[in-house]
Amino acid sequence: QVQLVESGGGLVQAGGSLRLSCAASGRTFSSYAMGWFRQGPGKEREFVAHISWSADRTHYADSVKGRFTISRDNAKNTVYLQMNSLKPDDTAVYYCAAPALSFWLGVHPNEYRYWGQGTQVTVSS
Repeated sequence: QVQLVESGGGLVQAGGSLRLSCAASGRTFSSYAMGWFRQGPGKEREFVAHISWSADRTHYADSVKGRFTISRDNAKNTVYLQMNSLKPDDTAVYYCAAPALSFWLGVHPNEYRYWGQGTQVTVSS
């Protein structure tokens, strides 16, 4: 069982930066791949980035590649999403998630079993 709590969202101007954090409970966090997803107004939940349990593999959606960076600190049971050069289209609720299969690096929401409550990111133009 993994419980996830996101933080770090807020209101930022276009071109600005935010760093999201996702704190996980459970002794097995370090064995899980982790993902970030987002859901904008009137949109479906979409993949943003994921990272392997050892942090040796990462993958990003094309829309955020080069602007966002996913990282993790297994000693702190935390995964991060550094977001730079933010755009109004990045406005969404951001969720961290852990997959049903701990090692799985998926890009679809249905491949993830554990979800946080989400944190709102609003980018003004």
